[in-house]
Amino acid sequence: MQVFRSLADIPDMPGRSVVAIGNFDGVHCGHQAILAEVRKRGQMRGAVSVAVTFDPHPVRVLRPEMAPKLITPMPQRLELLAQTGIDATLILPFTEEFSQTPAYDFADQVLARALRAVEVHEGESFRFGRDAEAGTEDLIRFGKQLGFEVFGHRALMVRGITVSSSEVRQRIVAGNTSLARALLGRAFSIESTQERGRGVGSKLLVPTINLAPYAELTPANGVYVTRVRVGERWFEAVTNCGVRPTFGVESYAIESYLLNFEPVEIEPETPVEVCFLARLREEQKFPSAEALKEQIIHDVAKAKRYHGLAAASR
Repeated sequence: MQVFRSLADIPDMPGRSVVAIGNFDGVHCGHQAILAEVRKRGQMRGAVSVAVTFDPHPVRVLRPEMAPKLITPMPQRLELLAQTGIDATLILPFTEEFSQTPAYDFADQVLARALRAVEVHEGESFRFGRDAEAGTEDLIRFGKQLGFEVFGHRALMVRGITVSSSEVRQRIVAGNTSLARALLGRAFSIESTQERGRGVGSKLLVPTINLAPYAELTPANGVYVTRVRVGERWFEAVTNCGVRPTFGVESYAIESYLLNFEPVEIEPETPVEVCFLARLREEQKFPSAEALKEQIIHDVAKAKRYHGLAAASR
């Protein structure tokens, strides 16, 4: 997948494009359905399939006090967009100045001129332009003037829930990573690097790895069944997200206990990814390290059972 980080990066388009526009935070099932149609229509029409997204998230510029933490920071979002099979992603830098672009000018300059769009696919709730002044009906009207068709898509429903980034975010914040997984079409994951622990992990029964500080979306404090990737090696794991109150001074950490551990090389820059499969329990304070060890034994047993059942069902 090609990535263009501004309009100036786009080469002179030899042909036309089929386009979808959005923040695509999470690249959830709804996004995937629209992008699959964009890819199919692009192939049918001999056109380039393109996702147009924004960086930073527009709310971080327009209403920073209300800005959501991201489900997928841009590097991870690009990986997921590439997995949909589309040909290219255009990242438009979102600034105060850009936010004042009239809706028609956006359609003209970005869709018609830069991308030479022949089709544009959007969700029914799509809004764009200065002060979100225009919607899908306006885009249809602009398209008739500028030479592209517009296709609106109804929101996807999963388990009776309308799939959206805000719905996914709410489930993750509540710790319901199982439902978030259904809405995303994959496990919610965090990608970072290793942080050296406080020395406590070596006293526990299983090897541990801590994530470096992470500024975006994390699940509710608690203990989760997870899979952890260290470099290219995957481990079954159980992960605690929280402040580890049993050991006195509270500090937030995402700490994973690797169940099928074996030595693996790791450098400061080695990528570490934690995939959250299911929540086991809330985080709690134990009266002693021994009590915590006993609980960890129970957590590990439940996690092993979960992983065993998952493997058997594949």
